[in-house]
Amino acid sequence: MNKLRVFFEMIKFEHTLFALPFAYLGAFLAADGVPSVSKLVWITLAMIGARTAAMSLNRLIDRHIDARNPRTAQRALPAGQLRVKEVYFYTVLSFLLLGYSAYKLNYLALMLMPIAVFFLVLYSYTKRFTWACHLALGISLGLAPAGAWIGVTGHWALAPILLGLGVVTWVAGFDVVYACQDVEFDRKEGLHSIPAIFGVQRGLEISSFLHMLAPLFFIAVGVVMSMSWLYYAGVGIAIILLFRQHRIVTADDLSKIGVAFFDLNGYLSILLFVFSILDLIFLR
Repeated sequence: MNKLRVFFEMIKFEHTLFALPFAYLGAFLAADGVPSVSKLVWITLAMIGARTAAMSLNRLIDRHIDARNPRTAQRALPAGQLRVKEVYFYTVLSFLLLGYSAYKLNYLALMLMPIAVFFLVLYSYTKRFTWACHLALGISLGLAPAGAWIGVTGHWALAPILLGLGVVTWVAGFDVVYACQDVEFDRKEGLHSIPAIFGVQRGLEISSFLHMLAPLFFIAVGVVMSMSWLYYAGVGIAIILLFRQHRIVTADDLSKIGVAFFDLNGYLSILLFVFSILDLIFLR
């Protein structure tokens, strides 16, 4: 049990909060209301499997880099709290959970699962060769609502693509902010990130641009799905939270990155989901 506790701390299991509400939103939009309990169960298990596998791989692939970074040196693998083979075991179990969940959803979800796996694996390597690593992370999480839509309907549509693009730009934007705290280390190690390549000030400007795009995609989802005022109220709150994020983090003061990264973005995903579901249930 202690090993499991350390493992869940290592992969920041609670950060599933960022992607899971958007996966549920994709499912509710696909059903134009409330999906079946079985669909929600398998979507939840698929999300848990995908994110656990992705974070486990990230910690495995980056364990030597993490050991050299003072900010991450106390993570479980560099600190010796978990063994490499133990984390590989958890990773394999997580991918099996993802695969079985996709199988239980429908044939198309299973056939498209390798695309999700590809991006989940690719992300951890991208910072070694491109500053677009933030977009790779965004795509990994942006596949969640699209995958949930397919899990419910068994086919593609415009709405989940737009929702996925909203998640891509939102995630990439806050990942750029998060990367600002490792600029000097990344430059010394030859790692790529937008702040390390372009500087913290320019990085924050790029993050702001990405966070201006995200609400536009969310608004487009509302137009395509003929959502009503409650949904747009949720988007309005998301805009306020994004604006607040860029007010409290500046190039001269990065001390509130934790608040911007964890608190405000967690509130954003939950509130947008809640307002959307209220719209779908009560105003359709």
